[in-house]
Amino acid sequence: MGCVSTTEDSASAARGAAEAVDLLSRLRLTLEGVRLPLGIDGAAGADRDRRSAVDQLDDYVLPRYRSLDAPLLAVVGGSTGAGKSTLVNALVGHPVTRSGAIRPTTRQPILLHHPQDAEWFTTPRVLPHLSRTRGRLADPDPAASGSLVLVAEPALPAGLALLDAPDIDSVADENRRLAGQLLSAADLWVFVTTANRYADAVPWELLLDAAARDITVAVVLDRVPDGVQAEVGADLRGMLERQGLGAAQLFVVTEAALGAEGMLPDGAVDRLRDWLTAIATDAGSRSEVARRTLNGVVRQLAGTVEGLVQAEEDQRRAAARLTGDVDSAYGQALREVLSATQDGTLLRGEVLSRWQDFVGTGEFFRSLESGIGRLRDRLTSFLTGRPAPPEEVETALETGLHAVLVEQAAAAAEEAEQRWRQDAAGRGLVQGRDLAALPEDFSERAAGEIRGWQQDLIQLIHQEGAGKRTMARISALGVNGVAVTLMIVSFASTGGLLGLEVGIAGGTAVVAQKLLESIFGEDAVRRLARRSQENLVGRVADLLQSEAARFTGLLDEVPDEGSSAQLRALVPALRRLSGRREG
Repeated sequence: MGCVSTTEDSASAARGAAEAVDLLSRLRLTLEGVRLPLGIDGAAGADRDRRSAVDQLDDYVLPRYRSLDAPLLAVVGGSTGAGKSTLVNALVGHPVTRSGAIRPTTRQPILLHHPQDAEWFTTPRVLPHLSRTRGRLADPDPAASGSLVLVAEPALPAGLALLDAPDIDSVADENRRLAGQLLSAADLWVFVTTANRYADAVPWELLLDAAARDITVAVVLDRVPDGVQAEVGADLRGMLERQGLGAAQLFVVTEAALGAEGMLPDGAVDRLRDWLTAIATDAGSRSEVARRTLNGVVRQLAGTVEGLVQAEEDQRRAAARLTGDVDSAYGQALREVLSATQDGTLLRGEVLSRWQDFVGTGEFFRSLESGIGRLRDRLTSFLTGRPAPPEEVETALETGLHAVLVEQAAAAAEEAEQRWRQDAAGRGLVQGRDLAALPEDFSERAAGEIRGWQQDLIQLIHQEGAGKRTMARISALGVNGVAVTLMIVSFASTGGLLGLEVGIAGGTAVVAQKLLESIFGEDAVRRLARRSQENLVGRVADLLQSEAARFTGLLDEVPDEGSSAQLRALVPALRRLSGRREG
């Protein structure tokens, strides 16, 4: 029965580990895709946490769940000059890593393992991004930074590996980064400090992180003057308890002269060695240490995910604010363009002059006084021999509308860029870009939209004049002439009312409207004017929207709600996993 129970327990543990690997692999993939592009408060820190979480999943969490029976990895870390390398040498009884007076030392991390455990570390099972080299006595080698030196050490018990890490407060950025990475890959920390530096801020930042992860920690208080061991040890013990590290093992090493080859006196680290050996040689103890560390790391990952969900929400709020700035600027541009096309602004100056040349100034107005019926009968004879073609009116209208479009688009671009530069969220996006300047092709695109609108009018005229009698009247004036007249009516409309209520430039709109009514009838003219305006609004809005996209397109990487929902859905499973007992 005992054998069956053990087999079932092993199978259950294997299933649990497989489920954990599946969950954590999905977490890693999701974290890899998170982007926080806006430089708002908290974004940089959240992104560092995201990268650290991905690294920790790669370096420790996934490898450990895939190999629950692998040897424990104890990382020896601490401040500059704390004596880490000397401590490691003392634990194995002879020099295996070199300390020195020149700082920084321990550029290459050195991993000591029992010879029979070599297979666990020669492959990139843990710390997969570090290359491996074999060694016996490791010297600091700047050229080999980023590699992991493996040393087979029979003096270590099987089931435990020691990793001598760079200084956590090294003056070299790469050393500090690597030290943090190695500590994140540890099952167990051996943290080394000294009697005169144990209250320094940098070590406590890492110790507090250990408390948050609930990792098993041994604190070595090194170089304690003889006679004050109890006093200094009690003070450090009190600090550990107040910071949530009351369960940490504390080992005091009395200050002593180093012997040959820089070795501590015999017996100086016996208590620490015995404690590590007891863990290594007992399967239950190893399992407990690994489980506790894994659970703490997964709980921390759940907190990181929740922080990223909040960071994504902050990004969306900032993006909405920036989008609102752009919408406001380009919305105002659209209103200004439409105002110019509806209040008679475009029917002055050159346009008015060309229009009057086209329709004449005397006989045409007298024709209007005779009534719409007589105008319809006399339309063909009246227009015979007019002095100016409709294309001149069309060109003048096109020029005026084009100028308004370019002016308002430029004003919108300047306004949007200015607002973004005043906002921390947008400042980084516009940095190095000249978004206030219109693209080189904007003028041509604006002209293209105006020509397209003019073609829309011609199609409307053909659709409305489908009857033979109406087409005859259109032919008398010419399709272009009718289109130009429709433009005049469209540009003289205010609040949905036609030019009869406006009276611009001595009856310009009245003339245009009467002329169209003589061809199509009053209701049809109203319908044509409305559709003409709608077509113009649509084209101008699309053109300005494409310009606004030069800004809003920079927000494409801002995570949507779906990304946050995906992250949020992982949290309950991570919480459950962090409470599961494995092995």
